[in-house]
Amino acid sequence: MADMAVHNDAMQAAGPYDRARALQGFKLGDATFYWLTRVCAISVLLILGGIIVSLIAGAWPAMKQYGIAFLWTQRWAPAADPPVLGALGPIYGTLVTSFIAMLIAIPVGLGIAIFLTELCPPSLRRPIGMAIELLAGIPSIIYGMWGFFVLGPFLAYTFQPLMIALFDGVPVLGLVFAGPPSYLSLFNAGLILAIMVLPFITAISVDVFKTVPAVLKEAAYGVGCTTWEVVRKVVIPYTRVGVIGGIMLALGRALGETMAVTFIIGNSFRITGSVFSPGTTISAAIASEFAESDGLHQSGLILLGLVLFLLTFFVLAAARLMLLRLERKAGK
Repeated sequence: MADMAVHNDAMQAAGPYDRARALQGFKLGDATFYWLTRVCAISVLLILGGIIVSLIAGAWPAMKQYGIAFLWTQRWAPAADPPVLGALGPIYGTLVTSFIAMLIAIPVGLGIAIFLTELCPPSLRRPIGMAIELLAGIPSIIYGMWGFFVLGPFLAYTFQPLMIALFDGVPVLGLVFAGPPSYLSLFNAGLILAIMVLPFITAISVDVFKTVPAVLKEAAYGVGCTTWEVVRKVVIPYTRVGVIGGIMLALGRALGETMAVTFIIGNSFRITGSVFSPGTTISAAIASEFAESDGLHQSGLILLGLVLFLLTFFVLAAARLMLLRLERKAGK
């Protein structure tokens, strides 16, 4: 306030010419700031458009060769003459591993967030929060190495044989959990993804849970509600838009994860009903084969990248539309 008063006094003391020159300088600064911010905003659109154009240009030979059948062709034989390339195996692996990851990470992440905001003693809140943040900062290649050398063998000797024996002969589930056990499998990759996206769901959920007005929770406790009832009837409904946003962010990370999945999924293009069988994802297939590819094989891998781009775009767009509908309902 003192600086503004001094500035106004100086303006008043100056002559008409000095005031006009100062005002012109302010207008020039505003115009410069306006155009700089506009250029930054437009550059984002240009970069996005450039990525799309480059993907389409690189994938065009494969698009002409295979057409729409590329999406539902299972065979992947780049060494054949001519090469036979199909995206069904990587698409299937991407969707299955992401589904497994979200199936595990959503309830665990929400449970941790509820514990931290509603039940956790103050002495434990900070250490657990720091551990969650540390998980988010671990490089994905470290997750992949740990999954390959530790998690994969552990699951192959303990969890997988148990599930195979438990569901043997059970309709549908017997096929889903069919053997033999394997170090490299869709389930192992999905579990690694769940661990990787868990911090995103937990951190965002904790932040949005803290936005619930204390008076709402106190009123619920005042009428005799239990902690579970307060969470289910007050906290979750009040914060559902933010929670869903965090889940969609985690899903986007799961769909595009590369290195950790490449280590532990097995790189097999075959489709089987069992989650304990090896598989591949779009990003893992590209990472495994792109360096040695050329010609139509390379174009097919770029087309896989375009498919992943569109898949992620449509998932996030659908999530955004769902959030808009929830916001409109909440505003009524």
